[in-house]
Amino acid sequence: MIYVSVTKETNFPISIAKTKDSVKKTLLANGIVSDCEVAVALVRRETMQKYVDKYYGDGTDHPVLSFPSNEIEGRFIFPDDGKMHLGEIVVSYDWCVEEASRVGKLVEQVVAEMVKHGTLHLLGIHHDTIS
Repeated sequence: MIYVSVTKETNFPISIAKTKDSVKKTLLANGIVSDCEVAVALVRRETMQKYVDKYYGDGTDHPVLSFPSNEIEGRFIFPDDGKMHLGEIVVSYDWCVEEASRVGKLVEQVVAEMVKHGTLHLLGIHHDTIS
């Protein structure tokens, strides 16, 4: 079973179920059918910038960050529960609101796109553009 946890920094009007569905569909479309776990956090711009400063230090505005479990420092210890812990995705809700307005989409659509983008990065799939 694919387990997705979603946390929101504040009460953003985004469906947790739709966010989870975006992760699950992306995993299934890429051949992940075994037990696994992904964590998603929707955060404010200020919080996202703190993560960018800490982990990237490049001063740019990142809408989504992915932290794959296989890129941790040191030896990875597999958990006793038998699940693949793929990692964490952090999405800037404020960026999604601005992008939705700019491109004429629903905020929920943009969040789903960013979650898909982050999920692909957890799977090691990297690309030049956000689609």
